[in-house]
Amino acid sequence: MSSVLFDVPGPRAVVRNRLIGVLTILVVLAVLGWVVWRLFATGQFSAAKWNIFTYSAVWVRFGEGLLSTLAAFAVAGVGSIVLGFVLGIGRLSDHAWVREPVRWVIEVLRAVPVLVLMMLLYYGLPVIGVKMPPYFAVVIALIVYNGSVLAEVLRAGIESLPRGQREAGYAIGLRKSGVMRLILIPQAVRAMMPVIIAQLVVALKDTALGFIITYQELLFVINLIGNQPTYNSPLIPAAIVGGSMYVAVCLVLSYIAYRLQRRAKRSPKQAAVAHNAAADDESTMTEVIALQSRAGKHDGSNSGAQGL
Repeated sequence: MSSVLFDVPGPRAVVRNRLIGVLTILVVLAVLGWVVWRLFATGQFSAAKWNIFTYSAVWVRFGEGLLSTLAAFAVAGVGSIVLGFVLGIGRLSDHAWVREPVRWVIEVLRAVPVLVLMMLLYYGLPVIGVKMPPYFAVVIALIVYNGSVLAEVLRAGIESLPRGQREAGYAIGLRKSGVMRLILIPQAVRAMMPVIIAQLVVALKDTALGFIITYQELLFVINLIGNQPTYNSPLIPAAIVGGSMYVAVCLVLSYIAYRLQRRAKRSPKQAAVAHNAAADDESTMTEVIALQSRAGKHDGSNSGAQGL
């Protein structure tokens, strides 16, 4: 079967694509090899650089930084989803006096960088007599920015659904709130789940910006451990250890999202209905083919009789 997105490549195109793929892999391996060689050449893998990681207090400090990162992300993730739903539903309101202000709020919040929001909350509010701890500055900034982005994601998911879904809900007597809650939002969330999870991963990594306002998360610990002159300033080893923790947490989050997406994709009852429908279609096609073959044989016999 040919793809609807692009033409099936011919023999020359297949060979060219394979050569480009092999060349790309070789270039990536060469860059990685050069980076590893430079790390070895500058002594980043020497025992003196990694000696600090033999102390349990260092790992405890990394654990505290990781917990601080997760604490900020957990509240910011839930808050972003809640704010995204509120703004997204307001963005789809039939009333212009609700829809237009919400649209401007979303546009403004999306345009302001997260770091600027954090600095305004942490360094700007004390000017007017309000002092905010670094944790709340990080969480509020992440909620405000990612919530506005998720609002647009939810709006796009709902508007991408067929119009018949909405009309069917109204036809069975549902109001707009019921159509949204029971029909449109569940389908939009399932359709946009990869985008939602990708934005949550962005929120997780943006917690590292809290380092600028002295929030003691994982990046703060990496910088603290890596700039210890007593242990030869192991900044690269500390970054490798801390970066591995970031990667591990992101992989866990992606796996959870994958499991949720598979679980919500189709229930066993729906699968059974689809299987029965496919079976009915197959039996129907078989009957049609049989009838056509019988009709052909009947026409052939009639023509032979007329010839005699």
